[in-house]
Amino acid sequence: MTKEIRIVKYDTELRVEAYHFQGIMQKFPNHFHEYYVLGFIEEGNRFLSCKNRKYTVVPGDLVLFNPGDNHTCEQVDGKTLDYRCINIQPEVMAKAVLEITGKEKLPYFTTTVVFRSEFSSQIKELHSIIMEEERDFRKEELFLLLLEQLMAEHTAEVPSAKLEQSSQVMTVCSFLERNYRESITLDQLSDIAGLSKYYLLRSFTKQMGISPYRYLETIRVDKAKKLLEQGVLPIDAALQTGFSDQSHFSNFFKKFIGLTPKQYQGIYKTQL
Repeated sequence: MTKEIRIVKYDTELRVEAYHFQGIMQKFPNHFHEYYVLGFIEEGNRFLSCKNRKYTVVPGDLVLFNPGDNHTCEQVDGKTLDYRCINIQPEVMAKAVLEITGKEKLPYFTTTVVFRSEFSSQIKELHSIIMEEERDFRKEELFLLLLEQLMAEHTAEVPSAKLEQSSQVMTVCSFLERNYRESITLDQLSDIAGLSKYYLLRSFTKQMGISPYRYLETIRVDKAKKLLEQGVLPIDAALQTGFSDQSHFSNFFKKFIGLTPKQYQGIYKTQL
């Protein structure tokens, strides 16, 4: 049986995370991140659903996720997955874009999967430099040139999907983002939106590509990540983000992130 490898490193100079998952079979549920993801497949075929579109990604393919892009993935051939990615927070992306273009605008990737991408080798090189903790300026040079090329070929200024979200759905999103620590009922969300529970579920899921409860789970996990990065103990991070106990929190965290809370916190300990 192939041994699983799950390694994550945080680069303090670029301020990005680099993930390396090798030999994994984990299915990731429908979720989203509040950061950009540049990822590529090294081995194994993967079924990917993103923003209600379906893809089969294979070695050499590049995946691009914007903040808020809902996606789910799983193996389709019974074989393990080797995957690498670089996660970029919006504020880091904004600084890089300003450097490249002179404009203070966040990019929006219009392409989710770039098949047989010529950029995969460049991302792999940048990923390896981060993993090996190199400190020369080749790393930043590659990072900026790669973003420049990706933006030139695969971005637009206005995400049209965002324009289709109704005021009711946006009100519910705002409520969940403000009250994620609390116990929330579907009746509350229905009252806030002024819609029946069933119509709210149907409208929210259609517009956001993710159910209200899964949206709430994703917010909680993302907030917990930030607490763990600051050195907050996993049990305290769980209670501060609305999880009932540490076991419940750990299960959800690994299901969404691919690491346990303790493993994730470990990559930031040297920075605390």
